[in-house]
Amino acid sequence: MHAWPASEVPALPGKGRDLRIHDTATGGRVTLVPGPVARLYVCGITPYDATHMGHAATYNAFDLVQRVWLDTKRQVHYVQNVTDIDDPLLERAAANGDDWEALAERETALFREDMTALRLLPPRHYVGAVESIPKIVPLVERLRDAGAAYELDGDVYFSVASDAHFGEVSGLDAEAMRLLSAERGGDPDRPGKKNPVDPMLWMAARPGEPSWDGASLGPGRPGWHIECVAIALEHFGMGFDVQGGGSDLIFPHHEMGASHAQALTGEHPFAKSYVHAGMVALHGEKMSKSKGNLVFVSALRREGVDPAAIRLALLSHHYRADWEWTDDVLAEAVERLARWRAAVSRPDGPSADALLDEVREALADDLDAPAALAAVDRWAAAQAADGGTDEGAPGLVSRTVDALLGVAL
Repeated sequence: MHAWPASEVPALPGKGRDLRIHDTATGGRVTLVPGPVARLYVCGITPYDATHMGHAATYNAFDLVQRVWLDTKRQVHYVQNVTDIDDPLLERAAANGDDWEALAERETALFREDMTALRLLPPRHYVGAVESIPKIVPLVERLRDAGAAYELDGDVYFSVASDAHFGEVSGLDAEAMRLLSAERGGDPDRPGKKNPVDPMLWMAARPGEPSWDGASLGPGRPGWHIECVAIALEHFGMGFDVQGGGSDLIFPHHEMGASHAQALTGEHPFAKSYVHAGMVALHGEKMSKSKGNLVFVSALRREGVDPAAIRLALLSHHYRADWEWTDDVLAEAVERLARWRAAVSRPDGPSADALLDEVREALADDLDAPAALAAVDRWAAAQAADGGTDEGAPGLVSRTVDALLGVAL
């Protein structure tokens, strides 16, 4: 599976700061100090509908992580998956009378178009669950043979008791886990399970559903969490720098993935840090495909909204905050974009050296994009009020906004 084209990242003078970021597992700030190549895994879409603002906000957050790392003169090895086989995809295809593979391909293509328009840096490896099945099957067999998994009516479940570190990513108690498992694709009430929250590793073939050769597991398809484990272990191994996604992935997805990998390898941790973006709401409720309360990136683009304005709307909220999309949020972003473009269109202006420093510091401080935007606002206001004589300032501001915030002026 291929990703989308990369936009050029302008070079900036000097060097950025190491990123201090909130780690879900510890509940506090950590300073990320990767090696020469920083390793980032972000969980991707289940492609049964178009990219909405919740998706865009999450991937925008991890685009900022990449840009901060690139500004420290590191390379970034970024991996993202696509869950191109799962119950929601099959259910939507059946409801629409669509072929599930065609639906997945169509929505993945639209996702690529949206990411390109928003100028989000692409992953080095963009990997589907289906293409990963030959690598998933041996991992499930290893877990079963090691006693970390068990069979139930032909399905194979992971035993959370097999990982001594289970629970360390989310910090949730057993009852909270059970409730979230039921809400987010688990089956805690199924009789015969050793623990209600034990997740499925391999689902035996069901009538009328696609299945693949599972070797000793029999025909079937993989569970949700094991796909990301197989992909991350293949490209990174254990102890990569950041696993990221929306806050709705903390449990069960990231908790279970960590335990799968730790039980497989005997090593800890799966990822050094777990970073999660907040949820975006519409009309008082979290945007979700199941509720249908969605604002799509592609729909806004068709209406003629500049993707740079969409990106500024996302950047105006801290990545960890839960917030609500409104017409006013977009209108403010459109107005800000116009002010910034007018400011950098002049031949000279106030010195921008301090601005570059402010934007770097804001982003290094837990990706504080609103503070970075405020710094650019101040420069633009000074430009509008008094101007300046620094001929290089507008160009430096334009390159700073492009390189660090991903917005082309």
